[in-house]
Amino acid sequence: MISTYWLEKRQSHWKRLEVLLDQVQKDSLRSLTRLELQELGLLYRQAAADLSTLREDPTGKSYARSLNLLLSRAHNTIYAGEKSSARGILHFYRYEYPRVFRNNFGLITTAFLLFVAGGLAGMLLSLTRPDFMRLFLGPHMLETIEKRKMWTDSVVGIMPLASSAIMTNNMSVAFTTFAFGLTAGIGTVYMMVFNGVMIGAVGTACWLGDMSLPLWSFVAPHGVLELPAIFIAGGAGLRIAQGMLFPGLLSRQDSMAKAGREAVRLLVGTIPILVIAGLIEGFISPSALPWQFKFTLAGAIAVIFFGYLAFCARGGDATAVKENENAVGEKTMAAEAATQH
Repeated sequence: MISTYWLEKRQSHWKRLEVLLDQVQKDSLRSLTRLELQELGLLYRQAAADLSTLREDPTGKSYARSLNLLLSRAHNTIYAGEKSSARGILHFYRYEYPRVFRNNFGLITTAFLLFVAGGLAGMLLSLTRPDFMRLFLGPHMLETIEKRKMWTDSVVGIMPLASSAIMTNNMSVAFTTFAFGLTAGIGTVYMMVFNGVMIGAVGTACWLGDMSLPLWSFVAPHGVLELPAIFIAGGAGLRIAQGMLFPGLLSRQDSMAKAGREAVRLLVGTIPILVIAGLIEGFISPSALPWQFKFTLAGAIAVIFFGYLAFCARGGDATAVKENENAVGEKTMAAEAATQH
């Protein structure tokens, strides 16, 4: 149980942090002296540690929300107007993105399972109701499969244009899946299931037409990047829905703001993944390269990609508080240097 003495002592530090934030809001960060900048960073780190303590003790829950709001304000103040840079982008993809992915792995897995459920439904409907395939895929695609031809053959002659169109379409699907999180997740669930039904129906039609090898040798090289990116976008949409439906100790507005920040970071991380997938789908997947090469390439890409997500920056997963401490330390040191000029 948290003692009254501890609370009284810590509250004086929280009030001092609030005073410094008020000063910054009024006169900018440059108005603080070097010692005050150091104090701001120290108070922020102490408050972050205090919040962790309050959340672990049931008697401290009443103080946790107000301290969380204070920390959010401090974070926004410290990072206000921060400019992005090539180094910052590299740091995000090298260290932050794998952590964000792992922190939301449960939601991404849920999106994947929804896709699998849709795939199984598409397969069963295609096997038990032949009219479903014709209605869902269209007569032209079925006729192409029956002639033992791939509908993707036309891509070979217009590779650059096709690659650009593929990237645009994939990003559109990812952004739509993400945005549908605002429907309390209903739209996101629909997108994941629908895309699963689509791949299930196509896979079944090709299997019945003895076209499985051409299909999966086409899908494999880019699919090992494209499909996980869609699952990640689905997880981002579900993260928004989670913040909306299950705010916990936070107000619904604060919960959605926090969820939105995490979801956007998840989505932003899929952009280069989809760009690379689009290039592969436009230039390599429909090419006449041997199927053995395509599957080998897919395996190599999968090992690198999933290894990056699973193990990159693994040593920094201890707590989010530690991340904030380091970031604030760098920011306050930069601000100190600015005051000396």
